[in-house]
Amino acid sequence: MQRSKVTRIVAGLTMVAALAACGSAEKTGSTAPKAGDDVEGSLVGVTMPTRSSERWIADGDNVKASLEELGYEVSLEYAEDKIPTQVEQIENQIAQGARVLIVAAIDGTALTSQLEQAQEQGIKVISYDRLIRDTEAVDYYASFDNYKVGVQQATSLLQGLGLVEADGTTRTDEKGPFNVELFAGSPDDNNATFFYDGAMDTLKPFLDDKTLVVPSGETDFDTIATLQWKPETAQARMENVITKAYKGDTKLDGVLSPYDGMSIGILSALTGYGTAENPFPVVTGQDAELASVKSIAGGEQYSTIYKDTRQLADVAVGMADAVMKGEEPEVNNTEDYDNGKKVVPSQLLESVIVTKDNYKETLVDSGYYEESELS
Repeated sequence: MQRSKVTRIVAGLTMVAALAACGSAEKTGSTAPKAGDDVEGSLVGVTMPTRSSERWIADGDNVKASLEELGYEVSLEYAEDKIPTQVEQIENQIAQGARVLIVAAIDGTALTSQLEQAQEQGIKVISYDRLIRDTEAVDYYASFDNYKVGVQQATSLLQGLGLVEADGTTRTDEKGPFNVELFAGSPDDNNATFFYDGAMDTLKPFLDDKTLVVPSGETDFDTIATLQWKPETAQARMENVITKAYKGDTKLDGVLSPYDGMSIGILSALTGYGTAENPFPVVTGQDAELASVKSIAGGEQYSTIYKDTRQLADVAVGMADAVMKGEEPEVNNTEDYDNGKKVVPSQLLESVIVTKDNYKETLVDSGYYEESELS
């Protein structure tokens, strides 16, 4: 009798466990979008790196507003460049029942287990601007042609030095040599290597023939990388380079900077450097942040690369809307963005070199900034 009773209890517990497992499987599978699903009010998780950069604030606001216009609920989070915070935010969004995640990663290699959890639950993952690496649990990538951005940064440096024309053709009347210093982005951001590769491929002929010279000798990515793109880190390195390599009559002619925040830090390090006629070298940038656009208008920073984040938000939202409806998002690149585990289908946008000559036409006439913001 006792053995029979125990057997019945075990059998009952086994059945309960099986039913619970079935319920769990059904719940897990329910997050996977399918054609014909009623997705209105469904949750989309959006995680951005930090509020310390105005471009990420604009990205987050644009994505959230556009998703809400389509009837989705949005969880928008900023991690303030703290990886554990972003990990926790994504875990919370998964627990809240998000059906799509749009992730601008702080460290593209730090989210593997969280995104694999999302994949197991049928949650689609869109990598936003920064490619998420070393995982198959990323479905799509929305960004700009980041190699081309690097080419544009280097081209604007060469234009500022008078070595190339506006159309990119090399001038023969300017021989140099010109002294330049090179900065790269954060080593935990996959985009930084694309920017660096595009820039260095463009500068290589001028470095090889000594038209451009790097007095510090610092040119490899690991040496010139700037962790988390921090302006204060760029400023400190620029100060050290000036102290070490620019003594006597050695003059700094140009600086390749891959991001406007770093450019402002670099310019801060160069305050008082140079002459009254030429107080600053040619300094490049990226993202068309307001402070840098004002600096360009004032004749300090030479250039920035304008990437219309409104368009990027539209692409990411379009991808999310498509996968919510069980459809395939539009992509234009299925070859170049290998994250170490897979080639991620990507939609890439175009970017524009902005200088004092065209900032009003490019940024004000397009409505990206109001004229009053730049005064």
